[in-house]
Amino acid sequence: MSTITRTVKNLWKAGIKDAWRQMNYIGDTKAGTLIGTDRWGNKYYENNEELPLRTRWVDYKSHDFDAAHIEPGWHAWMSYLVDKPPTQDALLQYKRRVWEDADPRSIPNYTLSRGAYKPYNTVKAKITMWEPTTAERK
Repeated sequence: MSTITRTVKNLWKAGIKDAWRQMNYIGDTKAGTLIGTDRWGNKYYENNEELPLRTRWVDYKSHDFDAAHIEPGWHAWMSYLVDKPPTQDALLQYKRRVWEDADPRSIPNYTLSRGAYKPYNTVKAKITMWEPTTAERK
């Protein structure tokens, strides 16, 4: 949560429409410089006047967002691993590999769903459940 003065200042900079959308989706108002847009339509912003580690953020195109919707180059920039965004660094820019699908949105992230990968275990369990044995009464 931010202070009232910071919220009013960001409301003035971002505008009422963007501030209302930010409050609904990220719970905070932010105003900054648009650094770039990725192939999914996500917008990446930076504001060096913010608190440390809150200076970079992403505005997802869809409301049903997932962390897997960030490209690796943009993820490195968002995590402060590199100083230059992929728009300025040729090494971080996306290049489609031969083995990749043409449309990256065709492969959703199945984590925490029924389609998630579950490895098949062929090793005997090291711990077995205790089964009580009873002697017959006489």
